[in-house]
Amino acid sequence: METRALSVNIREAKKKEAEKLRRAGRVPAVVYHKGEETVSISVDEMALTKLVHSAESHLIDLQYPDGKSTRSFIKDLQFDPVSDRVIHADFQLFSADEVVEMEVPTHFEGECPGIKIGGGKLQVNLHAVTLKGKPEDMPEHFTIDISSLELGHTLHIRDLKLGALEGKVTILGDIDAPVVSIIAPRKEVEAAAEEAPAQA
Repeated sequence: METRALSVNIREAKKKEAEKLRRAGRVPAVVYHKGEETVSISVDEMALTKLVHSAESHLIDLQYPDGKSTRSFIKDLQFDPVSDRVIHADFQLFSADEVVEMEVPTHFEGECPGIKIGGGKLQVNLHAVTLKGKPEDMPEHFTIDISSLELGHTLHIRDLKLGALEGKVTILGDIDAPVVSIIAPRKEVEAAAEEAPAQA
């Protein structure tokens, strides 16, 4: 997994201070690690937004004004419900051999009969999966092969294959949770709905 640098500043953990930072184009955040004191920081909103909306996951090298740097990953984000801007971030530090839980974006590959022949549409239910393992073993995205899916088929978490990640990471979450489905075109769904009352 690629590491990206992100400049940070230490901040005072005050409510009014957070609003002042946001007006100045900065996002209040915290950095934490088990057994260590939580540190309040701020980061540039544009730089953070680029990381958040990337199609890949990254490890993040937090760089402080005094030259110190620490490796972390984004553990949690808060968004403004109206503007969808990031208004707070949690960064988790880690050590080399530490096992962590990290969200990784899903990436779908392969041509499936349900779309190519059946004319269906890809419906993504999970845009990210939570993996458990060492940060160095985490992929930038989790690739899912959909080439065997027929129209109406759904892949669940229990169906996912780890491939080269076998033995390195495990997938967390409800094993029955749907990840991706091949759904019928809207016109066919509407036609079936119209036929149903006539048959009743």
